[in-house]
Amino acid sequence: MSAAEVVVVPTGVANLASVLAAIERLGGRPRLAQDAAAIAEASHVILPGVGTFGATMAGLQAAGLDQALAARIRQGAATFAMCVGLQVLFESSEESPGVAGLGVITGSVQRFPASVRVPQFGWNRIEPAAGCHSIEPGYAYFANSYRALAAPGWATAEAEHGGRFVAAIERDQVIACQFHPELSAAYGHRLLGRWLEG
Repeated sequence: MSAAEVVVVPTGVANLASVLAAIERLGGRPRLAQDAAAIAEASHVILPGVGTFGATMAGLQAAGLDQALAARIRQGAATFAMCVGLQVLFESSEESPGVAGLGVITGSVQRFPASVRVPQFGWNRIEPAAGCHSIEPGYAYFANSYRALAAPGWATAEAEHGGRFVAAIERDQVIACQFHPELSAAYGHRLLGRWLEG
C-alpha cells in the first residue's frame, strides 16, 4: 500500500489513536500537524472527528489551523474528513448555534428528527450517486446525532436514518464522510486505501 506521509489535524477533541493506527495499517506514515504550514504543504491531510461542532471549530481556531484547512479543501488537495470533520466543512450546525464552520460547503448541519433513535449508533448502508468514484456501496459504522441533507457541488453518497442524509462526499482529491472509516472494517480500510493511493 501507500508509504505516503499523512498529516493528521489535532482538533483538541478527537480520539486520534484509531485514526493513526488505521493509517499505519495501510502503510502510511502519520504525524500530527504542528502549524498551518504543515497542513498547507502536506501531500495528504486527515481531519478526524469526535466531539461537537463547536468544540472542533474552537480547537481548529485555537491552533490556527482553520484557514489553512479550508484553503486546502477549496484547492482540492488530498484531504480526508471524518464524522464531525465532515460537519465543520459546512457553514453552521444546529448543534452549536452561532458558531461558524469552515464554510467550504453551503448549508447547515441539522439534528436527526425525534422520530428516530438519536444518536445513530451502528452500521448503515452507503449508496453512492453516479458521480462518486472513490466511495463504493457498502456498510459503514456511524455515531452521530446530526447530519447534512445536501452538499451542493459535491458528488454525494447517502444513507437512511429518519430520511435520506449525506453519508459521504467527494470532489477532486477530497473525501469527507459522516461515518467512521477507521471503525468500518474492510469497507473503511478500502476507502482510506483508495484515497492514499490517489
